Amino acid sequence: MRTRLLFVCSRNQWRSPTAEALFHGNPAYEARSAGTSEAARVRVNEGHIRWADRIFVMEKRHRQLLEQRFGHDLREKNVTVLDIPDEYQAMDPELVELLRDRLSSHLEGIA
Repeated sequence: MRTRLLFVCSRNQWRSPTAEALFHGNPAYEARSAGTSEAARVRVNEGHIRWADRIFVMEKRHRQLLEQRFGHDLREKNVTVLDIPDEYQAMDPELVELLRDRLSSHLEGIA
């Protein structure tokens, strides 16, 4: 069974979709991404939280927002803050490198 990863940023435009893309085709993981903002491309919802085995957020404020909105559903979940600022475009090589570096201590076999 594949581990289900949820990546969360603000607008689900650059950081979280890039993280999701790193796991595309990886047999050990299934990844999705979502955002916390009303303007997010895909807005995080209760279904995302329940689906995920592991949740990675880009900033502390994203974890706080998830705790406010989905506190009950987060009780059994491991939410990891990656501390990646909103300074990158999608698939920016620096962002990809930073994601790989931050995720390597939490997950094996990242692309």
